[in-house]
Amino acid sequence: MESSHILENALHNPAAVKKREYKWKKIRQNYVLYLFLLPAVVYILIFHYIPIYGIQIAFKDFEATQGILGSPWVGWIHFRRFFESYQCFDLIRNTLVLSVYSLIAGFPMPIILALILNYSTMNRLKKITQTITYAPHFISTVVMVGMILVVFSPTGMVNQFIKLAGGSPKDFIGNPAVFRHLYVWSSVWKNTGWSCIIYIATLAGVNPELHEAAIVDGANKINRIWHIDIPSILPTTIILLILQLGSLMSIGFEKAFLMQNSVNLSVSEIISTYVYKMGIQGAQYSYSTAIGLLNNVINFLLLITVNKIASKVSDSSLW
Repeated sequence: MESSHILENALHNPAAVKKREYKWKKIRQNYVLYLFLLPAVVYILIFHYIPIYGIQIAFKDFEATQGILGSPWVGWIHFRRFFESYQCFDLIRNTLVLSVYSLIAGFPMPIILALILNYSTMNRLKKITQTITYAPHFISTVVMVGMILVVFSPTGMVNQFIKLAGGSPKDFIGNPAVFRHLYVWSSVWKNTGWSCIIYIATLAGVNPELHEAAIVDGANKINRIWHIDIPSILPTTIILLILQLGSLMSIGFEKAFLMQNSVNLSVSEIISTYVYKMGIQGAQYSYSTAIGLLNNVINFLLLITVNKIASKVSDSSLW
């Protein structure tokens, strides 16, 4: 009775009614914007939220003939199996090494490129550079891996140059020590140009009067970059860094899988490729779902932690 009385008072409270009417008025005024938003919301609901229903098979011994509800509940057994597996440490290590290496090598590159392009006074050269650096982004992963295999194969372009220099051919693709470098730096080549667009857009919004005042005071380009440009792009940089750290354990499956072979498997086998092999190839659906769920939970916790730290040390965070 008391709760219903509180609800009734809330519904008939003049301030609450006025606030509710104001919200509906704003929605009616901007209904076109909400209509544009609707397809994205429907897409996320159908392809991201509804499939969450299937997560429960991580805690079951799933059999396709019995369905999700009919399969027996086994609790945490699949998670224990993964942690007790001899591959667990290697999978986590390989995933983290590739992710951290990619972050360290790839994250600063778009910032550096954006700063260089921002200070370029040769417009024609600037446009050519932008075109050349943007173009690799549109190369599919399959094609890019094909290019890597052709260029670095024992009979490829690189080994041809080594032969001309008097050296002996090297098996770059089969060398575990080289795999990570090929993986990371080919990704840097592919994504740097496209990723720098957002930094260029941010730098374009910097007040020109700040640079004019700095030039009058005798500041050189390095000083202007350090005291004007970097502080201006810092909020954008922090947000992008949070997002990348939040997906640290979700390094791409396709490229690692396509570059794998029996020789470099010790460093190329990561969590996502292992989940694919266990789930799709091995039909161990519950086990692979458990590993994937664990991976996503770790990413979520990383995102929350990094965002919390960012909100304390700066004014920029996701929420």
